[in-house]
Amino acid sequence: MTDLMVPHEAEVVERISESATIFTLRLRFRDGSRHARYRFVPGQFNMLYLYGVGEVPISVVSDPQDDALFDHTIRAIGRVTRGLSRLQPGDRLGIRGPFGCGWPLEQAQGHDVMIVTGGLGCAPAVSVINYVMRRRQLFGELVIVQGVKHAEDLIWAQRYHRWSRMEHTQVMVAADVGTALWPWHVGPVTELFAQARINASDTVAMMCGPEGMMRVAADHMRALGIVEGSMWLSMERSMHCGVGRCGHCQIGGKFVCKDGPVFNYTQVKDLLPVRGL
Repeated sequence: MTDLMVPHEAEVVERISESATIFTLRLRFRDGSRHARYRFVPGQFNMLYLYGVGEVPISVVSDPQDDALFDHTIRAIGRVTRGLSRLQPGDRLGIRGPFGCGWPLEQAQGHDVMIVTGGLGCAPAVSVINYVMRRRQLFGELVIVQGVKHAEDLIWAQRYHRWSRMEHTQVMVAADVGTALWPWHVGPVTELFAQARINASDTVAMMCGPEGMMRVAADHMRALGIVEGSMWLSMERSMHCGVGRCGHCQIGGKFVCKDGPVFNYTQVKDLLPVRGL
C-alpha cells in the first residue's frame, strides 16, 4: 500500500449551496504540515472518502495559490455524493490525491483561450477560468462558452455576468430550452462559435462536458481554424483507485485517472465516436 492509497483526514470549513443539488465544500487538512505541502494544478482531482459510505473522484475548483483552503463543487446524484451533501462545517472526510494531469495553462500563456463547457459538468473548466482571471495579463482574449439543456440548469449565473464585464473577455451562454426571462441564446451552443472573438490560429481551446458534445464542439472549432493539437478536453469515467490499477476508467489503451483526465484532443479523437467504450 502506498501513500496515494491512504486517505488523509480533512475538515469542512465552509459549505456553500450552489443550487438545489449542487454544493461546494471548502476544506483543509487536519494535519497542518500536510496542508502546507499540498499542491495541485487546475484540472486535477481528489478522491473524497466519506467514512463508512465510499469514495468519489471530484475536481479541485479553487486556485492553486489559495493555500488556506481547497474547494470541491459537487452534484448530489449518488449514495456518496448525497452523503457528502449533508456535511457541515466541522465535519470530517478523507482525501486522497491530487491525481491526474491538469490543463496546459503554461502552454496557453500568451495565447487566446476558448473554454467550452456543456451541461452541469463544468467544475473542471471553472478552475481554468478562476486561474486565468487571477493572472489576466498572462493570456490573450478569453472566450467562455457554456451550454445547458434547460435554462434552469445554469448555476453560477452571477459569475457569468461578472466575467462578461471583464476586459478582453467574452461570455456566451446557450440553452436548448429557454424561459421567458432567459437573457442568453436559445439553441445549440455550437451556434455561438462563429461569434467568438479570437485569433483562431493562436487559440488554445479547453472543453469539458458530455463526450458527444465535445466531439461536435471539436468539429466546429476545426471549422473556425483552431488546430487539433491546440484542443484539450477533460474526460469522465468511473474512477475507483486514481492510480490506474483497478481498470474501471480505461478507455482504449488509456486510463482516465492517470493519463488524463485532461487529454489533448489528438490523443482521444478516435476513441470518442466509439459507443460504449
